Amino acid sequence: MLFVKLKHWQWWCLVSLNIIFLLVGQAAAVILGRFYYDQGGNSKWMATLVQTAAFPLLFIPLFFLPASHHPSASSTAPSIKILVSIYFFLGVLLAGDNMLYSIGLLYLSASTYSLICATQLAFNAVFSYFINLQKFTALILNSVVVLSLSAALIAVNDDSEGPAGVSKFKYFVGFICTLAASAIYSLLLSLMQLSFEKVLKRETFSVVLEIQIYTSFVATFASLIGLFASGEWRSLHGEMQGFGKGGFAYVMTLVWTAVAWQVCSVGVVGLIFVVSSLFSNVISTLSLAVTPIASVIVFHDKMNGVKIVAMLMAIWGFASYFYQNYLDDSQARRTRNRETEIQIDSAC
Repeated sequence: MLFVKLKHWQWWCLVSLNIIFLLVGQAAAVILGRFYYDQGGNSKWMATLVQTAAFPLLFIPLFFLPASHHPSASSTAPSIKILVSIYFFLGVLLAGDNMLYSIGLLYLSASTYSLICATQLAFNAVFSYFINLQKFTALILNSVVVLSLSAALIAVNDDSEGPAGVSKFKYFVGFICTLAASAIYSLLLSLMQLSFEKVLKRETFSVVLEIQIYTSFVATFASLIGLFASGEWRSLHGEMQGFGKGGFAYVMTLVWTAVAWQVCSVGVVGLIFVVSSLFSNVISTLSLAVTPIASVIVFHDKMNGVKIVAMLMAIWGFASYFYQNYLDDSQARRTRNRETEIQIDSAC
């Protein structure tokens, strides 16, 4: 088990730090992304690019972390070819997922977008079961059903509306893209956890930053290709000039959106490494359940009764997952304590 050498309080401090990164980063990124569109931004590829473009910032903490090139004792280090293949595949998958999220946020309000994204927890339960051999308990099944119903409420809500000027068809496109992005994102998390367990096998936090840097580099490069191939780069200057809050605000919005996504990503990958992809998605869902409240405050999004019920159901789903993780952690620690006591008794 990862990080077994850490004391109980140290483990929880590390988990708490990653939770803060994820919650703050994700909420800020979604709000700023919606602000970009509301003020006149219209480039889907630019919105996709900023989700990974700030990855060089991760070299700063990586520089201060002790280098670790020691795989687990039971295996040899993975070859460069295998590592490159993993980083390339995950990076391309991440770029495509980011594009779907960008389309979804373009056609949906921040509150609706966040509530639909909460379904990623249900998708992750399925992928974790088949890919990571995560057990499927009654609490997890309860969360899957509740979150699925929460998304269904948003889908059939006649009062749901997107930003100004968005037709019903575009709203539907945004809904489908966001739902698909949530499924792909959950698959990505499970594949990352599988990579940690089966290929990387290094018990240092530096590996968390390394996989984030390399996959983000691939995703950023793929987004740049899309930006220039689509011709959207030609409209960026005019977009900046016509931005509602001015050109400087345009640049700052993109910069801080990029920074927020990287802070979020460190938290996501950190929780995958320290706990599991399932727990990482649990915390993501908590943020997505809270973000609609911030959206109402910042953008005055309409929060009708259906959205409120959907948000409460998302929180219910999060609570079920969190409690299941607490039970698993308690059982694992009791098992390790019994094994330690048996070893001590045997030595005596």
